[in-house]
Amino acid sequence: MTLMEDAKKGIITPQMEAVARDEGIEAKTICSCVARGLISIPDNPVRDCRVMGIGKYLTTKVNANIGTSRDYINIEEEVEKAKTAESFGADALMDLSTGGDLDLIRKKIIDAVNIPVGSVPIYRAAASKKAVVDMSSDDMFNAVRKHAEDGIDFVTIHAGVNQDSLKRIKQGNRITDIVSRGGSFTLAWMLHNGEDNPFYSEYDYLLEIAHEYDMAISLGDGMRPGCIHDASDGPSFMEFITLGELVKRTREANVQCFVEGPGHVPIDEIELSVKSMKSLCYNAPLYLLGPLVTDIAPGYDHITGAIGGTLAGMCGTDFLCMTTPAEHLALPTNDDIREGTIITKIAAHAADLTKEGQKERSRAIDDRMAHARKNLDWETQYSLAIDSERARSIRESRITGSDACSMCGELCAMKIVSEALGKEKEKKK
Repeated sequence: MTLMEDAKKGIITPQMEAVARDEGIEAKTICSCVARGLISIPDNPVRDCRVMGIGKYLTTKVNANIGTSRDYINIEEEVEKAKTAESFGADALMDLSTGGDLDLIRKKIIDAVNIPVGSVPIYRAAASKKAVVDMSSDDMFNAVRKHAEDGIDFVTIHAGVNQDSLKRIKQGNRITDIVSRGGSFTLAWMLHNGEDNPFYSEYDYLLEIAHEYDMAISLGDGMRPGCIHDASDGPSFMEFITLGELVKRTREANVQCFVEGPGHVPIDEIELSVKSMKSLCYNAPLYLLGPLVTDIAPGYDHITGAIGGTLAGMCGTDFLCMTTPAEHLALPTNDDIREGTIITKIAAHAADLTKEGQKERSRAIDDRMAHARKNLDWETQYSLAIDSERARSIRESRITGSDACSMCGELCAMKIVSEALGKEKEKKK
């Protein structure tokens, strides 16, 4: 049976118990939400790793994208990036490799980490062909099966890109057309072959494979906006509707899924996007890239993504895909992965301070930090910091004779007030 079948029968599995412990929530609540598709726990039984849940009542999770390109292939560097992302708090990884021996790269990444790993099988299907359009339907589904056999926990499938999407792109006034790589592969294939997207037209076969391996499906946003101008347009919303229909079919097949969302969205339209997707997709867990709130900050898109991600998380997004300083510019380095992971973790926690189910727990962590700051307890501050290594490095590289920080030294406001209040208490004794 799949995890969803167990949940529908009221069976609380070890995965559900583990998520319940991590989140401070009753296991029966986790079980009920998995049964209804409100929580997904991507966990391919082929491999053992630390499980995590995505969805209702749970903390906002962070995914890190890694992988080679055809322009730059260094497997060991990608493995190191995977380890870095995990060590700095990524809850999941996606291998987006398009260059080199993709099966070997995927295996090495899976073996290197103890967190769920996702992938985009259509990249493998295209890799063996001279041109993307030369793939066959069998190539696409065989790639999905290969990834499942290798232990991939969730696959991104751009099943929402279909003939209707193609028509809307042709009739629309987008600037960037399609920026999803998987979406562009699919659209080019459809135009060349004169057929509908096999992942859409043969979706039941995809569900059979996913059910066999108990592998979660991440319903990809092939029509996501690639710039502020294209946000909240017809192609985007039509895909939301299609993905909602696929969510229902996926749940009926007892396969777990979550839904991917936009891209580039102005800050005043984020709530609309998130709540629309949640409603149209029957409250399936929502996974967003960013969203990036402006197009004019290359080199700082980890910041524009974190701004959007915080608001999106507050509005109900469950899973944030990090962006790095290299977004739109280059293949990220190991340092870029570290920076992007940390910044996105900050956004996720900021969102959790507002979210039902996690608000009290998250605020308790901030309260502990506040007490540690008041008491000038530096070791506790370091232990609570999202990036304890950097916090320690900054302070200890600029230490003075004071036990306060070098910004204020003996003029530290909390130290002065604490001493003054202490003396006042002594007088009253």
